[in-house]
Amino acid sequence: MLIESYGRVQTPISGPLKASLFIGGLILFLVLEKTRPLRYLRHPKVRRFIRNLTLGGASAVVLNLTLLPMVYLVARFTADKQWGLLYMVPLPTAVTIVGGLLLMDYTFYWWHYWNHAIPFLWRFHNVHHVDLDLDVTTAVRFHFGELLLSTFFRSSQLLILGIDPFTWILFEISVVASTQFHHSNWKLPVRLEAWLNKVIVTPRMHGIHHSIVQGETNSNFSTIFSFWDKIHRSLDVSVPQSQITIGVPSYQNPDELNLFDLFLLPFRKQRPWILSNGQVPKRLIAPPREPTLQNY
Repeated sequence: MLIESYGRVQTPISGPLKASLFIGGLILFLVLEKTRPLRYLRHPKVRRFIRNLTLGGASAVVLNLTLLPMVYLVARFTADKQWGLLYMVPLPTAVTIVGGLLLMDYTFYWWHYWNHAIPFLWRFHNVHHVDLDLDVTTAVRFHFGELLLSTFFRSSQLLILGIDPFTWILFEISVVASTQFHHSNWKLPVRLEAWLNKVIVTPRMHGIHHSIVQGETNSNFSTIFSFWDKIHRSLDVSVPQSQITIGVPSYQNPDELNLFDLFLLPFRKQRPWILSNGQVPKRLIAPPREPTLQNY
């Protein structure tokens, strides 16, 4: 069954299914990353693995206690009351589901953009970006505060758009799969990835989003479908992966990125976007040493 109880609250996706989806994807991409790595990892993988999964585990507790029950109740409300944009015009079920998925993903593009553009939201999202390497474990490296804030945004999505529980469940599963995929350090054949990237977010595209060059970090905000960035001219697929330094320039010291500091990071003064030597990271224009998605 896809339903489990939280007291009187019925929430979708059973615990075993959620765990299976997450663990299955994690194992799959860890194997693929080991077989065909996209970028050279600068720091010990095991230590990052433990840190990221511990942080992700704490966030998962918050997710299961707040986001899933609350957002599901909102989805039930929109379905019971026929509330929201998609209920205003009678549409075939398939059109409603596809339209709902597209609208959810499009509005999530803006949520991601706001997490970068609004200083208060960036405090929490910064925890995700200060990871000094990028792989599938980064996909769960989110501060619990960001998930709490996203609960209110996701509830608003459902109320305004009129998303039913089934479409919301399908979207959440798609987000998990997409996030693990595009955060992974898996090197696909560049022609294949360029073809996929015309529709969905891929590892090379999202790798640029985690660059220490601020203009590159402030690009590629899409979660599932990549064409939102193209529509809003925030797409950048021109940077070779070997020329990307992952992270945030003022947080490049691994000793400052332990679990205790990561939990407190949103509540401390945020550092300016500069390196320890006071310089602002910039992308020097040089002939690419490897093919990029832009070449295809």
